[in-house]
Amino acid sequence: MITEDMKTRFAKEVAKYPWEQRQSAVMACLAIVQHEFGWVSPESEEQVAEYLGMAPIAVHEVTTFYNMYNQKPVGKYKLNVCTNLPCKLRDGVNALQYLEKKLGIAMGETTADGLFTLQQSECLGACADSPVMLVNDRTMCSFMSQDKLDQLIDGLKSAEGASQ
Repeated sequence: MITEDMKTRFAKEVAKYPWEQRQSAVMACLAIVQHEFGWVSPESEEQVAEYLGMAPIAVHEVTTFYNMYNQKPVGKYKLNVCTNLPCKLRDGVNALQYLEKKLGIAMGETTADGLFTLQQSECLGACADSPVMLVNDRTMCSFMSQDKLDQLIDGLKSAEGASQ
């Protein structure tokens, strides 16, 4: 599953640390796996562990601690809605519920067309902009009213239709 190209990329990350601390590259190696496959399977966790000289459970602990690592396949657009207290107080939970209704899925599920996966998230560090969400672990969206949620979803669907 882990290709030679990926191992070359792993080596570049490992080289940033003293050899005896190569395990420090675990997050970067997991990010490479996820970039290639879209998620981190138990098999790839084991291969990363072997490459870094770690116990597989130690790699699994990293994968399960951070919600940026997908532990199963997800949709093309992963939507993480912050439901931590500041966002909760400013309609974060309502935003999540609105998206569940709009997309026809429950939190943690993926739409039948494979386009959207909906997740809740812990604090995204933008409390003053709540409710906030993160799209594909990279794009922060702030002040997500129902109108802005509609614009986001409809825009992503339109972009998808235009690219086909």
